[in-house]
Amino acid sequence: MLLTGKIALTFVAAIPILFFVILGIMLKTIPRYKNVQSRLDKITGITRENLTGVRVVRAFGRETDETARFEKADADLATSQLRVGKISALMNPLTYVIINLAIIAILQVGSFQINVGTLAMGDIVALVNYMNQILLEIVKFANLIIQITKAIACSERINAVLAMQPQMKFGNKEVDASSSENAVEFSHVSLTYASSGEESLLDFSFTAKKGQTIGIIGGTGSGKTSLVSLLPRYYDSTAGSVKIFGHDIREYDKDSLRSNVSTVMQKAQLFSGTIRSNLKWGNEDADDATLWKALDAAQASEIVRGKPKGLDEPVEQGGRNFSGGQKQRLSIARSLVANPKILILDDSASALDYATDAALRKALAALPGDMTTFIVSQRANSISHADQILVLDEGKLVGIGKHEDLLKTCPIYLDIYNSQFQKKEEMA
Repeated sequence: MLLTGKIALTFVAAIPILFFVILGIMLKTIPRYKNVQSRLDKITGITRENLTGVRVVRAFGRETDETARFEKADADLATSQLRVGKISALMNPLTYVIINLAIIAILQVGSFQINVGTLAMGDIVALVNYMNQILLEIVKFANLIIQITKAIACSERINAVLAMQPQMKFGNKEVDASSSENAVEFSHVSLTYASSGEESLLDFSFTAKKGQTIGIIGGTGSGKTSLVSLLPRYYDSTAGSVKIFGHDIREYDKDSLRSNVSTVMQKAQLFSGTIRSNLKWGNEDADDATLWKALDAAQASEIVRGKPKGLDEPVEQGGRNFSGGQKQRLSIARSLVANPKILILDDSASALDYATDAALRKALAALPGDMTTFIVSQRANSISHADQILVLDEGKLVGIGKHEDLLKTCPIYLDIYNSQFQKKEEMA
């Protein structure tokens, strides 16, 4: 009976030893798998940069340098994976060793009991089979543990993203353009980006009436995009208030606000599909007549008519089968399909020639309704027709008024105008 207890103790001893071996390997591998994930992030980041900036890489002849950078990141990833892989690979041999030692102990103790007649040979065979079954399940469990440690490392990174809560809270008010004659009101608005030491916008105050065209001009880094980004509420002002149609922008529902304030970015982005599917991002229920009307206003109808399949012409990823100017015009048409109350053109005509730019401005001005248009541009002639022109310099509003008035009262606007037209006048 004592020896039978010793055989039972063999099982009891093997299980905690296996537990501590598996726990030790998990504790060793989990932080190392996190390191592998960070190195994988680095190599995918390099790959993404090289894919998106392949033309710049070629233009500067940096292929060799970028290849070396990728190979170094790849080597670091391979080294990390080999290190953690070696530790994980210890799982199976260690479990085999422990189980086989337990089997040896069973055979040794059992053989003595067989000799004295207290235990049958079939019982020993059964015990060994039990231990082998435990071994089989332990091997499966060990492989599962390896996958779990990888999953834990990945899940922590995913949870870190999912746990982030947006600081921006929206209201539940619907945008009502009839509630005020003022489309946009800025009152002592300032903006400082997070982790930025200085203000990007400082004490902005102006009013835009419904139906007006507002031009925004200034040097690089003067805050033009930051200013118009406050209207769809991509950011919140850190001081002052922004009102749209008489109500603070924070009171509006997000979907209602974004559907009434449409932005066309400088870097036009089309999505894989067709021209029709891209235009319907503005309004999924838009019919063909609405699409063609928007295309005509955006000076993009000839682009579509020149394609064999018209509105059903395929669009490749990123719109790479269209030129920069074509993508910009199609992006403007997409925003017009939404029929917004406020349209923001953030230097979105930079790839257009002067004639097309002029035709676009004329078509936008002729649109029915009282849509308020904000035009951000580096070209003085693109905004010279505007009802108001805002001149920005280093985050400050240094001039506001019509084109003719600013030429007389705003030295910065005069410098911009002269830099673009003085040489042409001299040559003429």
